Amino acid sequence: MNHQAPPNPVTEAENGLSASRRVYLCLRRRIVEMDMLPGTRVVERDIAEEFGTSRTPVHEAVQRLADEGLIEIVPRSGTFVSRIPLDALDEANLVRHALETAIIEKAAERVGPDDVARLRAILAEQEAAITANDFGTFHRTDERFHALLAELSGYPGVWPIIQQAKTQMDRYRQLTLPLEGRMAGVLEEHRSVVDAIEARDPARAVAAMREHLDHVMPVLEITRKLRPEFFTTHLDARPAR
Repeated sequence: MNHQAPPNPVTEAENGLSASRRVYLCLRRRIVEMDMLPGTRVVERDIAEEFGTSRTPVHEAVQRLADEGLIEIVPRSGTFVSRIPLDALDEANLVRHALETAIIEKAAERVGPDDVARLRAILAEQEAAITANDFGTFHRTDERFHALLAELSGYPGVWPIIQQAKTQMDRYRQLTLPLEGRMAGVLEEHRSVVDAIEARDPARAVAAMREHLDHVMPVLEITRKLRPEFFTTHLDARPAR
């Protein structure tokens, strides 16, 4: 996992956005992908210099990230990347289970051969990421896989809801990817999901998705013991503002 900030602060798709939006998206991506680790000090002046903008859009982006629980503003101490609230993970997992099992059932009823080919193409990318030991690419292809399932279900608008609900979980999931066999296990679970969809078997697809999501939480305790400083037991670790 690369913990250095990427040299290019924005993607090509973000170039046409407002300064505040660009800064927000880039910082959010870095925090979720654990390029900015929990506890990292956030200095608005340095960020403004990096992005070539004034302090105002940076401040707006930081405030929005604080509202989302990704940044912690501590009076008289500073601004930091927040720790991962353990209590929020169970809640996020519950929301994700409910929505993704509903999505997969619908997808299994609707998909055609071209849709299955698109899913298997993503699995091929994931296999290549495992060979390259590329955690970042693996995570991004994982996101694309689940987003495509939402699209194929006919309810693409559900995916942004899932994304928002699982923000803190995504940070934790980044820590699990380097565990031996973790990425390979996820890939096999994805294959089981696609096999069930290709067979147009909704019940089997739901069972495969449920098994896939059930494997997320059991490795939490291992990860927590490895990096206890990254976690907090409080649902909302932010101070009153």
